[in-house]
Amino acid sequence: MKRIGYIFLIAIALSSCSQYQKVLNKGTVEEQYKMATDMYDAQKYGKAIQLFEKITPSYRGKPQMERIQYMVSDAYYQTKQYSLASYYFDRFTKNYPKSTKREEAAYLSAMSYYLDSPVFSLDQTSTHEALTAMQSFIDQYPESEKIADANIAIKELRHKLEKKAFETAKQYYHIEDYTASITSFDNLISDYLGTSFREEAMFYKLKASYELGMNSIAIKKEKRLKDAIKAYDRLKRNYPASEYINDADKLLKDLNNELATFTNTVATSANK
Repeated sequence: MKRIGYIFLIAIALSSCSQYQKVLNKGTVEEQYKMATDMYDAQKYGKAIQLFEKITPSYRGKPQMERIQYMVSDAYYQTKQYSLASYYFDRFTKNYPKSTKREEAAYLSAMSYYLDSPVFSLDQTSTHEALTAMQSFIDQYPESEKIADANIAIKELRHKLEKKAFETAKQYYHIEDYTASITSFDNLISDYLGTSFREEAMFYKLKASYELGMNSIAIKKEKRLKDAIKAYDRLKRNYPASEYINDADKLLKDLNNELATFTNTVATSANK
């Protein structure tokens, strides 16, 4: 009996597939529209998309197009094709500004950008787009029930950009490009006020300034040593109980000794 039931289910599946192919390839526009919506409702989004792509030209400008465009957008979203989903949801909000689905489409467009955002180590163009889209949604629908989720997404996206900036600056430090490292840490601190990386960034800036000053050519040495001491002062002022303060104190001692030695050497040379 189990074998008969299994064969019966296979037969039904094959018949369904055959019917789908028949409608897809030879069905009327009306039949394709009905099957597309049936497939969408049955969460068979890939098949629904194929049918929607075929019927879209025939329904352009007609009342059904609003529903079709929303289902197409959502089908791409449900199949995790977020780049396409964001594109079609954007089009939907522009094409149907009075639609009852417009707010939902705007949110799902922003979420598509958010979900398409890659890990911090990769190019962050999509992350910037996601931030813009999410902020636009918040500005446009400040009373939406999705505001809390949108704010959480924005916080995560910003953290990703902060981490990207921090790791880039730290990488410059590790490859001993100290000038680029200092500039990058400064940009991180100024661009992302309140960043969770601020304390560590200030310590790494001190370390980069230390290396630059201690290993500098004579003509630039005094200024660079003093800049490093200023970096220490800023860290100490902002984070007097910093977990890095003991290491920072050791760097400061070396900087002061190096500056004193350099100053004495210059003075001695001038008096000869």
